[in-house]
Amino acid sequence: MNIKSFSFLLLILIVIVSCNSKENKDNYKEVFYQAVNDKDTAVLAIKVSDKRFYGRCEISYYQFGKDSGDVRGDIKGNTLTGDFHYISNGGSWKRIPLALLKKDNKLILGNGVIGTYMNLPCFIQGTLTYNDPKFVFEEVRK
Repeated sequence: MNIKSFSFLLLILIVIVSCNSKENKDNYKEVFYQAVNDKDTAVLAIKVSDKRFYGRCEISYYQFGKDSGDVRGDIKGNTLTGDFHYISNGGSWKRIPLALLKKDNKLILGNGVIGTYMNLPCFIQGTLTYNDPKFVFEEVRK
């Protein structure tokens, strides 16, 4: 490999690394939410920036166990979309799409028909709705 090829390869590598660098973690605000539906409860602890969010979610089903794991995704306007990667009732790992609509300082959990795109779970286009949500999260601490 000559010096020109090496220099070009090095330049490409630097551009790729700089484009993929993570956001500064100091720009994230931590927010805690809780939701109740009959006897089921859900707790959501997320860190939010202008464009992204990540954190933990735990859903406790009355007398059936709980789903507990990580949430992450993107923020566009008043919508948080991403995925929930969790262990169901202490069993195996599962990954499902997640959509939350921010309205009046609450997060409304969306639901729809789940499919896969490039081996990742997603809601099939046109099926996502925020009507009759399983959970409406309210902020519990600022």
